[in-house]
Amino acid sequence: MTEITPIPLSQLTTLRTGAAPERMLDATTTPELIDALREVWSRGEEWFVLGGGSNLFVGDEPYAGTVIRVLTSGIERLESPHAGLVRVRIQAGHDWDAFVAYTVEHGLAGVEAMSGIPGTVGAAPVQNVGAYGQEIQETLVEVELIDELTGEVSTVPASELGLGFRTSVFKHHYGSVPQRHAVILSVTLDLAEVGEAGRIVRGEQLRRALGLTDEKPVPLALVRDEILRIRASKGMLLNPYDPDTSSAGSFFQNAIVAESVARQLPPECPRWPVAPDLDAVTIIPLGAYEGYVPPTSTVRSEVKVSAGWLIEHAGISKGFKLPRSRAGVSTKHALALTNRGGASAGEIAELARFIQARVHAEFGLLLQPEPVLVDVEL
Repeated sequence: MTEITPIPLSQLTTLRTGAAPERMLDATTTPELIDALREVWSRGEEWFVLGGGSNLFVGDEPYAGTVIRVLTSGIERLESPHAGLVRVRIQAGHDWDAFVAYTVEHGLAGVEAMSGIPGTVGAAPVQNVGAYGQEIQETLVEVELIDELTGEVSTVPASELGLGFRTSVFKHHYGSVPQRHAVILSVTLDLAEVGEAGRIVRGEQLRRALGLTDEKPVPLALVRDEILRIRASKGMLLNPYDPDTSSAGSFFQNAIVAESVARQLPPECPRWPVAPDLDAVTIIPLGAYEGYVPPTSTVRSEVKVSAGWLIEHAGISKGFKLPRSRAGVSTKHALALTNRGGASAGEIAELARFIQARVHAEFGLLLQPEPVLVDVEL
């Protein structure tokens, strides 16, 4: 690890806010990252790790702690125990989109719809990244991590990560703390080996995005190119010349509500069912069986509703700005709050609170922020 002169976080985050922290370390290998974390933890100081900076909203005051930049990289191809799949292990600091490009080039399917998502591979399981119906939990096998409480390195299967809609046991939700305090060192996925022919697209969201009407296999490169085009049209591909891309992506999460709540929203509000676990099994030991099987518990149906639609229909149009503010809603995508040039974290937070208040007043729902907030409150 190398201690460097702290760089302003406004230069290292896509939302372009944040002063230089008190201390900054660079870790370019996994052993360096482990050493840096153990050293910081032994000092008992405030800290956080920084990858691509695409999911952070940092306050205006200098961070009173250590920022560790995760600069590790590398892809290792392994043998999967499952026929037709290829196992790959990726270092946490590897650029996510560069990894997706690698999979498409090598005919490995499973993450192509997540092309263009900014950030690093290590951050992907933290918020269970997804796009157009694909999520990393569909291909994730395990993660290698270091535990803050013990300093020990271990490999944890995906089934133990609490993966859900944009969440995991690692996710620092606004107003709460992570269930598990650890840092991911590497990520292992199983991907389908489909070659140049591609595969049939099944997911409804991706089929709709690609405009598919038949059941023919689609080359992975075609999927990637179209997703990149769509993301660029929404200002979701980083471009230093486009202020619409100076954002943290979708600032608010799509709301997950009970089906009864969704029915009270206008029928034209886009919504998608959140499928319950229909494969749940009740196991009764033979020695305890008394001729009676308890009824299956009722599973509450939930629905995901479009936060972007709620924002626009609460009177917040694309390009909206508060008076004299340098923060604004993207001109291309109502879910993205953007830094139009020199905006402070305070200005962006003011805009976010205004949007929350308008949506709550109109629809009774309180939108939750998607990025991790550091030294800033909504």
